[in-house]
Amino acid sequence: MIWQLLTLPITGPLEGVAWIGEQILERASSELDSKENLSKRLLALQLAFDMGDISEEDFEVQEEELLLEMQALQDEQNAED
Repeated sequence: MIWQLLTLPITGPLEGVAWIGEQILERASSELDSKENLSKRLLALQLAFDMGDISEEDFEVQEEELLLEMQALQDEQNAED
């Protein structure tokens, strides 16, 4: 315990930088997962339409929603950069 207090001026900033790096990595991973999930949902929707499981009207409505979500995610990422 005393050793940690004595080395705190040196290890503190390093631990802070490591924590920030972990937070950035976690955020990037979640955004990548969001993009991948939206792409997979769009692909599944296209497949359902091609197989005749949903009507063209339903397809267009759901496709529009997914594309808007993808655009909103892209806009959010651009605003953060």
